[in-house]
Amino acid sequence: MSALDLPSDLRRALTGIARTPRLLVASDYDGCMAPIVSRPSDARPNPDSVRAMRALADLDSTTAAVISGRALRDLATLSRLPAEVHLVGSHGSEFDVGFVHEIGEKATELLDTVVGELKAVAADYDGVTVETKPASTALHVRNAAATDSEAALHRVRTGPATWDGVQVTEGKSVIELAVISTDKGQALDILRHQAGAQAAIFFGDDVTDEKAFRRLHGPDFGVKVGDGDTLAAYRVSSPEDVATALAFLYEERLTWLRGAAAPPIERLTMLASPRSVGLITPDAVICWLCHPEPDSAAIFASLLGSQDGGEFAVRPYVEGGGRPPLPQSQRYVDGTMTVRTRWASLEVTDYLPHDTPPGRTDVIRVITGDSPALVQFSPRPEFGQVSVQLEADVDGLRIHGSNEPIVLRAPGVTWHIDTDRFYQRAWAKVDPSHGPVVLELRCGSDYLGEEERSEVQRRAVSEDYWSSWAAELTLPRIKPDLMKRSALTLRGLVHADTGSILAAATTSLPEEIGGVRNWDYRYCWLRDAALTASALVAVGSHHEAEGYLGWLHRVLGSVTGPEWLHPLYSLAGSGLPPEAVIDSLPGYAGSRPVRVGNAANQQVQLDVFGPIVDLIAQLALAREAAGHEHPLSDADWDLVINMVYAVERRWSEPDHGIWEIRGNPRHHVYSKVMCWLTVDRALRLAEHFGREVEPGWSVVRDVIAAQVLDKGWNSQARSFTAAYDGTDLDAATLHIGLSGLIDPTDDRFAATVRATEAELRSGATVYRYHHDDGLPGGEGGFHLCAAWLVEAYLLIGRRSDAEALFDQLVKAAGPTGLLSEEYDPVAERSLGNHPQAYSHIGLLRCAHLLDAERAQA
Repeated sequence: MSALDLPSDLRRALTGIARTPRLLVASDYDGCMAPIVSRPSDARPNPDSVRAMRALADLDSTTAAVISGRALRDLATLSRLPAEVHLVGSHGSEFDVGFVHEIGEKATELLDTVVGELKAVAADYDGVTVETKPASTALHVRNAAATDSEAALHRVRTGPATWDGVQVTEGKSVIELAVISTDKGQALDILRHQAGAQAAIFFGDDVTDEKAFRRLHGPDFGVKVGDGDTLAAYRVSSPEDVATALAFLYEERLTWLRGAAAPPIERLTMLASPRSVGLITPDAVICWLCHPEPDSAAIFASLLGSQDGGEFAVRPYVEGGGRPPLPQSQRYVDGTMTVRTRWASLEVTDYLPHDTPPGRTDVIRVITGDSPALVQFSPRPEFGQVSVQLEADVDGLRIHGSNEPIVLRAPGVTWHIDTDRFYQRAWAKVDPSHGPVVLELRCGSDYLGEEERSEVQRRAVSEDYWSSWAAELTLPRIKPDLMKRSALTLRGLVHADTGSILAAATTSLPEEIGGVRNWDYRYCWLRDAALTASALVAVGSHHEAEGYLGWLHRVLGSVTGPEWLHPLYSLAGSGLPPEAVIDSLPGYAGSRPVRVGNAANQQVQLDVFGPIVDLIAQLALAREAAGHEHPLSDADWDLVINMVYAVERRWSEPDHGIWEIRGNPRHHVYSKVMCWLTVDRALRLAEHFGREVEPGWSVVRDVIAAQVLDKGWNSQARSFTAAYDGTDLDAATLHIGLSGLIDPTDDRFAATVRATEAELRSGATVYRYHHDDGLPGGEGGFHLCAAWLVEAYLLIGRRSDAEALFDQLVKAAGPTGLLSEEYDPVAERSLGNHPQAYSHIGLLRCAHLLDAERAQA
């Protein structure tokens, strides 16, 4: 039997409940999992039902159970279901861990008396049998003549069924007397509670199953097998239909749990404005957009595995709903963040306009060409966790139900609105052959009218914002187009309103496909932001560094002392809420959980002070070279003093390190090196610009260096190690030479480079570390670590190795020049959040160094 033979309304319901984050699937046995037969001992299960139930039980976040009137021992013997499928016998009272209610001595005596009475009744009628269970006994009359069966049932109903302490359950051709409470509905609730299930589906055929159907509520539903009155919402004809429904449910749930067909991470392209970021797939689907800020909840999040997360698609219209052709290209307009996706006779131009007022997030999509296009619009505010309604208006669509007003301006477009469960989506066929079709999404506004500026003017403002900035940069001469794109990407991660800088544009893109290392990087890490600002200073742009330092001054005003700075903050500069899971989304390619917030907010990371002081030093020197009258401002010097103050008080403590390992703190070598760098750069700044310093600063610097050289080196590993207390390696330890704490000509640094290369490099990438960090699964190599190794190669004179690894780093960039956080050298695919600031910082740094090397050669 095909799933198409199931009732269409049941198929829709199964598809809907398959998307439940935690699901309970339960069924009666006789008449559902197995056919009704004359001899109960012959009721073998339908093999297809067994396979489907077993497969469902093997899925993540899915509980499967069979709840039967049979004794548990008989149910287990007959069904032969694996231990993963929960078996509940005796009409819901007998679990594999025992009875819901204990059988006392009086109940046992009563059961013996009831059994004797039923056997006496059965002895008087041919075909009547008695089944004895641990807490009940049943009289079966299926094989008796009609008059005999009714007479036998009448004797039981008027006899032992009326006794105190006896609970009666009647089914098809059977009456069961129990001496404890029996209720399939209660059993269903117990299973639901144990599994934490958010929805349940139950298949039943008998009147005894109505107790279970009665307990269903909310998104739950029941399926009645066969004829008869029922509380179930749906009905099928036979146990074969149950097998088909279970198999269909399995396939739908498996598809949802694995996530929708996921575009390769490296092929995702970022849209950006001064206060917003979004991602678009290679076929022009906007699959990621948050509002009102990049670290707010998403309005489009299909990137994280399901169209239920929301998306905004434009593609060629195909008659009959067939598969559209693949695009021929997707690229940025040079020097901008405007993206063009092109098919043979259709083009979509996407950008985030720059003339929107605070609190607004706008997206403009312009469709041009000679052939019709299909527009599909599925907004899902709050990561799809709220139900919204779409209302067609003469000038577009209004979206109701979200906390923020949202409209889509599309004058002249005729919309069709479909409802799927509690979601609505709109679609339209548009024809751009008579002129561009302009779609303007406005989040944070209910205005559907024309803007003061035309679309052409708004696009010009947007593109000039980027191109005029990029034109003033001093970029490396190596791969100039890619370097320009890296600089633009970093600036796209700058939140201009506050001065904060995102570590990445996304949350929960996995470090391993199907794994749990899925983190939220949409915040401002003190370290990452300082490194991003430094990278932009290096290409000639100071404004971002100045904005970030201003933001940091405001954050410092919210803490009792600089030594108590958190590693990261929201873009607004406030603390983060607790890390949480959005379990309504299956995750990118089935990689769960989808997380919002980041528990690293509460960690101790003592390396954060170094990059801040290093940024101030670079900015001051760059200002001086540009002729500024006061290159090192009093405010910036005050910030330097605060960072040194923090180091003086905390450098000797263990911490969680740059990689935010969720285990016990250690004395990480990288963190100590960055504490050393904090004081060293402060002393250099003071000497260069004539600032006064505390007499103890140089002592602190020298003590830190001496301790690192003594305790950080491990003669067994022939390398500086990740931390003082181990032999494990860490690519971040390369900074002992990159920072200048140790002379690059020192044999110990060269040995560390060789050890890092041997243990952590794999082809085109370099892993952070290989030691057990307490989390299951693995991860890819880090692009930033590969960049560090390129720099280390150059410092020890291995220029050809540096160039070769840099070339491999360049090849990892996607078609539009973006890099994610990590790289899988075996599958040759990108991993982690995208685009990642770290990766583009490393790419620009390597290009600068190689450019300088070639100039000197």
